[in-house]
Amino acid sequence: MQSLSGQRVTVAGLGHFGGNIAAAKWLVQQGAHVLVTDTATEEKLADSLKLLAGLPIEYRLGEHLTSDFTAADLVVASPAIKPCNEFLAAAKNAGVPVTTEIRLFIERCPARVIGITGTKGKSTTTAMLGKILQPKFQTWVGGNNGVSLLADLPNITKGDLVVLELSSFMLYYLGQVQWSPHIALVTMLAVDHVDWHGTVEAYHDAKANLVRYQGVGDYAVLNEDDPGAAGLSRLARSRVIFYGLENRKRFALQTLGIHNQLNAQGAFAAAQILGVDWSEAQAALADFTGLPHRLEIVGEVAGVQYVNDSIATVPDAAIAGLDAFPAKKVVQIVGGSGKKLAVITALCGALTERAKAVLCIGETGAKIADTLEKTHTPNGAAVYRCGDLKTAMGVARGIATTGDVVLLSPGFASFDQFANFEQRGEAFRQIVREMVR
Repeated sequence: MQSLSGQRVTVAGLGHFGGNIAAAKWLVQQGAHVLVTDTATEEKLADSLKLLAGLPIEYRLGEHLTSDFTAADLVVASPAIKPCNEFLAAAKNAGVPVTTEIRLFIERCPARVIGITGTKGKSTTTAMLGKILQPKFQTWVGGNNGVSLLADLPNITKGDLVVLELSSFMLYYLGQVQWSPHIALVTMLAVDHVDWHGTVEAYHDAKANLVRYQGVGDYAVLNEDDPGAAGLSRLARSRVIFYGLENRKRFALQTLGIHNQLNAQGAFAAAQILGVDWSEAQAALADFTGLPHRLEIVGEVAGVQYVNDSIATVPDAAIAGLDAFPAKKVVQIVGGSGKKLAVITALCGALTERAKAVLCIGETGAKIADTLEKTHTPNGAAVYRCGDLKTAMGVARGIATTGDVVLLSPGFASFDQFANFEQRGEAFRQIVREMVR
């Protein structure tokens, strides 16, 4: 691997999530001359810049300059930057290689890698698998969960295991080096990130890179209950192992929802390849309480339970959140940024059949309300046009009764009213905290 010492490296897109922050730190440690550039201003990036304080890094904030890309020896791009970006194109046209934080890691990682992807379920499955493996193996968990493992490279050995959550963005760039992990686990494939990939087909094609370049000694662990995930078996040269719910011994879990049982089954199927038995997996999962913003029980007020499922950014995830609770007990907050996701038929059908009330917010809220009202049945859910989360929470408090669940499981992205799903979930938490006082 070529040394980065003395190389001029442009880190494109600092953001707030952690990947390129860690990459900038690591590149400095390797002796590179690092320039960080981001179209966001210094004020907006204050939290990220604080983490890089004191390091010999040059900054170009509030804009990109073409020369910073064409005069570099290497560009490390945030996976959130679309590959058609004019500045990345300029770098490539100038013969400057473009890579990503995850590629820097993969190219140097000596350990076997287990890669996990899916439209939904990948974060929880990654966390579950890490817990299952840690008692038996030296296990490192990172990737799209916000944990960069670049700084840990000196401590990772050939005998260790690395569990990586991999997004479609990451997999697009990893496909350029024709890399797939030793064990690939796919949870489910729906429609997401069309704004980045351009088409649903391109999005699914990026996800398929997880299995596309595996060899005969590798394993593809696929969800048999999801046609998109199961269909990847057609690409696999590796050994295919299906997992699902039917005829499988269930785990006793603290996390809500049948989809979390499915996540546990997927994690176990991957761990079983490495010699972990069911009882060992159950012991590891016994105290797993889930991740923030994923069917997270925030509190109870006047006999009403408040649950934060802000991670539900596609309709399928909102349906899964609804299905985690008894029918006609859920007051569900839905709607948000469309991200070109126009198909809401299944979501509206589930809400009509199983929800007690639907509180519509955000860009897609009116469309959801229109659809629900047009198809309303005598036993269908009551529909409220709330506009924003604060208004919806006020309505929810007025209509929810003892035994009900107020569920933030929007089914759409947050970008119309919030910076990300975490901020939306934290706003929900804060309103509940204020109600408890």
